[in-house]
Amino acid sequence: MAVSPTKKKILDEASKLFQERGYLASSMRDLAKRVGLKASSLYSHIGSKEELLQKICFDSARGYLEGMRAIEESDMRPTKKVEQLILLHIQIATTDVSSMTIFSEEWRHLSEPYLQEFRNMRRDYERRFGRILQQGMESGEFTEMNVTVCLSTIFTSLRWLHRWYPEKRSISMKALEADLLRFLMNGLRK
Repeated sequence: MAVSPTKKKILDEASKLFQERGYLASSMRDLAKRVGLKASSLYSHIGSKEELLQKICFDSARGYLEGMRAIEESDMRPTKKVEQLILLHIQIATTDVSSMTIFSEEWRHLSEPYLQEFRNMRRDYERRFGRILQQGMESGEFTEMNVTVCLSTIFTSLRWLHRWYPEKRSISMKALEADLLRFLMNGLRK
C-alpha cells in the first residue's frame, strides 16, 4: 500500500526521534513539531505513537524476511548464501540507520499481540539463517560447530553497524563489506 508523502515524513521523523531520544522519551508533541504539524493534526495521519513503532519494526522485519526468502530460493551454495545474508545486514544497517536502531533496540516497547508477532518474525529469520549454516556444515563447506553460537556471533558482529557507520564513513561501503565478510567467513571456512 502506498504511503502519502506526509505519512512518510512522519515515519522518517519518528524513526529519527526514537533513535535520538528512545521510544519512551519521545512524545507526539515533539514529533508534530518536527514535521511542522499541530499535535491534533498529526492524528489525522496516524493513530498513535505505537502505530509508528509497529510500522517501523515490522517494515524492517519484512525487509529481512524478503531478503532471506530470495536468498533461500536461490541455487547458491551455503557459503554464498551466508555471504549474501551478511551483506543484507550491512546494507540495511547502513542505509536506514534510524529504522535499524528501532528494529534493534526499541522493539521491546511493542505491546501485545504485536510484541509476540515481532518476536516470532525474528525467531523465524534466525531459524532459517541457522538452517543455512547447518546445511553448510553438513555439506563440509563450514567447520562443524554449534549453530546457535555461530549465528549469535554473526548477529553480534553486525549489530553495532547502525550506530558506528554513519559517524565513521572514512571507510567505503565496499571496504566495510569486504572486511566484514573476510572476518566473518574465514572463521567458517575449512
